[in-house]
Amino acid sequence: MSEPTQWAFPLEAQPSQADVSFNLKSALDAVVLLRSEVPEDAFTASILGTERVGNGAVIREDGLILTIGYLITEAETIWVTLNDGTVLPGHALAYDQASGFGLVQPLGRLQAPRLARGSAAAVAKGDDVIVIGSGGRVHALKARLIAKREFAGYWEYVLDEALFTAPPHPQWGGAALVGADGRLLGIGSLLVQEQQGGESVSGNMFVPIDLLEPILDDMLKFGRPARPPRPWLGMYTGEAEQRLAVTGLATGGPADNGGVKLGDMVLEVAGERVTGLADMFRKIWQLGQAGVEVPLTVTRDAQIVHLQLRSGDRSDYLKKPQLQ
Repeated sequence: MSEPTQWAFPLEAQPSQADVSFNLKSALDAVVLLRSEVPEDAFTASILGTERVGNGAVIREDGLILTIGYLITEAETIWVTLNDGTVLPGHALAYDQASGFGLVQPLGRLQAPRLARGSAAAVAKGDDVIVIGSGGRVHALKARLIAKREFAGYWEYVLDEALFTAPPHPQWGGAALVGADGRLLGIGSLLVQEQQGGESVSGNMFVPIDLLEPILDDMLKFGRPARPPRPWLGMYTGEAEQRLAVTGLATGGPADNGGVKLGDMVLEVAGERVTGLADMFRKIWQLGQAGVEVPLTVTRDAQIVHLQLRSGDRSDYLKKPQLQ
């Protein structure tokens, strides 16, 4: 991604203090730049890279930063940059695979305001919102909420109700979604294409802030929620025309070791027909916690193949952050 000083939204696309009822500068300064470095032999390095750049929102007086987890997964070094240019090291404190949230603790006093947390329930389709990236007003974008709906990602991820905005912010990872009251509504995760009135519209997907409150204490204490880990297969699956095709496999993961092949079409989980990506993941998760056997039925070269996969805990495959 570009350096924060090398680009800017057009002035008419940026929010101004006259547009809002809250302290805009304070909200802008609560969003920081995150840079992380990941070892080349990390499990996620081949997919997410070894150098990752994104944003995070300060959510507590002690400087705790909320971001999207893929920015800090397996990071051995994290640098936090404020809008005034101050740079501090940070520590990857926690990661929740179910929501996608990650927490970073600055290793030093962070002189930045915090964003108060709101609720995604307070906004509706069509409402005006602001997407804030690090770098101040020039990286803040006036946007609109265009959808609230279920989202399923090929990496074994489901949100019951994600938030979708347009136009898109080019530095979406960890960006802050702020409502009309200046409160944090969600954290940026993806660039997406949404169907609006028969047309494809580019936008961003945000993880609702509401998912943080029930797990925050556990994340601070244990580095992850205290609930049992979901069964994970390491099977990347794409959905097209109501068909589910295996498009990738995590090397050495449960699906790879269990005989799944690229191009397999998934038909059933534990003898039950799957109707879509989210349905497939939920059927797998309903079988029990990580380690449970997952019976999978696929078609391969016009043949029905029955597989028995021993699921795993995704976190067991990841390098754990070391506090220096």
